[in-house]
Amino acid sequence: MLIEAQSAMPIWAIKHIPAVLFVVAFGACVGSFLNVVIYRLPAGISVISPPSRCPICGARLTFFRDNLPVLGWLFLRGKCRSCHVRIPPQYMIVELSMALFCLALYLLLFTARPDTALWASIGNNWWYQNQFFQAWPAFILVVFLFAGLLAMTVIDARTFTIPIQIPVFVTVAAFIIWPVQALLPMRRSMPDWPITGVNSAWAGSALLGLVGMLIALLLLRLKVVKYSFADYYDYVDPEDTIGDYPHARREMLKEFAFLLPIVLGLVGGYVIGPRVFGASCPHVVQALATSVLGYFVGAGMIWGIRILGTLAFGREAMGLGDVHLLGAVGAVVGWYEPVLIFFVAPFSGILWHVLTMFQTWVSKSENRRELPYGPHLAVATVVVFFGRPWLEMGLEAFMRLTMPSAGFVG
Repeated sequence: MLIEAQSAMPIWAIKHIPAVLFVVAFGACVGSFLNVVIYRLPAGISVISPPSRCPICGARLTFFRDNLPVLGWLFLRGKCRSCHVRIPPQYMIVELSMALFCLALYLLLFTARPDTALWASIGNNWWYQNQFFQAWPAFILVVFLFAGLLAMTVIDARTFTIPIQIPVFVTVAAFIIWPVQALLPMRRSMPDWPITGVNSAWAGSALLGLVGMLIALLLLRLKVVKYSFADYYDYVDPEDTIGDYPHARREMLKEFAFLLPIVLGLVGGYVIGPRVFGASCPHVVQALATSVLGYFVGAGMIWGIRILGTLAFGREAMGLGDVHLLGAVGAVVGWYEPVLIFFVAPFSGILWHVLTMFQTWVSKSENRRELPYGPHLAVATVVVFFGRPWLEMGLEAFMRLTMPSAGFVG
């Protein structure tokens, strides 16, 4: 009977249904963890312990009875099992949204050939050729990125801060997963790869820059290099804005000192890279180097604006959370996309400004909802990632620019 049922099923169903069930369940679990992150990190509570509890009565939530993603809220009918207090539906909505996002991402990347429809070219040929069971590490990494962006957006919009743990987790995951993906057996006609590769010079630059960053972090830990704005509350009351700090320009010297080993590593690596790797470097090395270079490009652009703006205006121009956010994006999607995101994000800011002005005009209210820059970077990331085919068409049609294609170099 089972054999007959399998033979009656379409080939696409046999091929995709097991993976679809997994990614939907995985997405719901990621959404459940996001609820923990969004609630606990701003409050300074560990995301590991204590176990999930009702915030009113303190009753511990068991996984299969109370804390099962999406279904748990439905089984409980939106109320705590012990004290019957109402559970906000936002928890279930986040879990369901991540499950549907993972499903949509799977369908976009794995179910249609890139040359059959414009929307199918959001993911390049590598995804379709390898399918989920060989490309699952890269797929999970992309899910981590957008889950992290959602968490950072919600927290930043509420608190005007980005917990550094989120972009650091995404960045470290990218540095590990991309080389692991390159080591796995894959169906590919070289030089297929899901993100844009680098030559030996840029590979050397990225890797020696990474060494420079580790040295800078060590110097920071040893207090040879000082944290910037460490004495902020010696000058400013907690209720005051960062612009009231009187020594913002001075603090940029500390950040210059931190960045110096990184810059020296980037420059030195570019020079010695071709001598070390020759005409082209191994694919596993190139996978790591591409991710690291993406991090430096994303973080470097925001950090450059932060330093120049602070020196020009005498107040902190952009937060370091934005630096780490775009750095994490670059670590996942490569070195080119952060450049596009950098230029798309201001349009999100302008649109938000116009919408809030219209809202205050309609409501006759004096209060206008301010939004930090992090959410605009997140929106721009979504636009660039899912709108890449249309961006390519626009750049080629109006600016005669050709976006670099994804794939290994050499």
